[in-house]
Amino acid sequence: MTLTSSSEAPQLGAAPAIPAPLRRNLVSLRLVVFKVLAAVLVLLGAATAAFFAQASIPGDRATAILNIRAGQAIERTAEETAPIVAEYGLDNPLVVQYGSYLAGLARGDLGISYQQHRPVIEVVADQLGATILLTLTALALSWVIMIAWVTLTAGRGPRVRALGGFTDTLAAGLPPYWLGIILLLVFALGLGWFPVIGGDGAIGLVLPALTLAIPLAGFMGQATRTEFERALDEPFVLSARMRGMGDVGIRLRHVLRHAVLPAITLSGWALGATISGAVVVEAVFARPGIGSILVTSVNTQDMPVVLGVVMLVAAFYVVANLLVDVAYVLIDPRLRRTT
Repeated sequence: MTLTSSSEAPQLGAAPAIPAPLRRNLVSLRLVVFKVLAAVLVLLGAATAAFFAQASIPGDRATAILNIRAGQAIERTAEETAPIVAEYGLDNPLVVQYGSYLAGLARGDLGISYQQHRPVIEVVADQLGATILLTLTALALSWVIMIAWVTLTAGRGPRVRALGGFTDTLAAGLPPYWLGIILLLVFALGLGWFPVIGGDGAIGLVLPALTLAIPLAGFMGQATRTEFERALDEPFVLSARMRGMGDVGIRLRHVLRHAVLPAITLSGWALGATISGAVVVEAVFARPGIGSILVTSVNTQDMPVVLGVVMLVAAFYVVANLLVDVAYVLIDPRLRRTT
């Protein structure tokens, strides 16, 4: 008869061990839920700031709405403003108005335009396609510029490397509004290569997209250059050279795919930043889009449209970063490790 030691005896009442794959999936789910909740809190903070910014504007809102619709600023009687007060619930306590505002946002309701007297979501949707086109074009162009510049200058020599790093820093710090004006003066007014205002088709998209792409390419180039130069010292580069591969092929086929990971990480931020920057650039180049809607709404004090654009930009920014964070949780196994 063999005696079982106390260390080998099964412990009664002990919980069964969770398999490692299931444990990793649970960790991933917990991280994803945490990031989704964090994104919701950011949007809630943006919505709260937008609501109380509108509520803090001095003056009677009902009178302001009537004056905006009538196109003249005059005093209004209580009988004239009563329908507006009832329509927008302006006689309710501020807390009730805040709750109604959040409930509307949850349903996708951004309010009613003061001037056009139709849903803000319809006003914005009419011009959203032009902004998305500009944003995606600028994002793609920034990647092309960044890859070309880093590939040409990284790891070349002290002077070329210094020039590449200085150019990245300079480009990243260029204000889009100032850069857009310079591009207009040089390439539209000076050389006449592009239309000064608006412009249909691809030709009218070049300068606005460059205005957004150049600073973004500089910013991503700063993050990529260090990794690119580090990857040039890896053994696989020496192996590729011994096989007779040329320098350009090594840089594009082997080094680049290891170096662009930081830029991919920044893609979520880049998308949100490009959309917010497009609002300014559209105003500079007189292009259709939510930027032109925002400028018009600010001039006419159409606050629901202004806040609708602000919330839309905030939502794009948060969702883009959320998608990148979730993708990293699902792809990178190091984030799923447990102690």
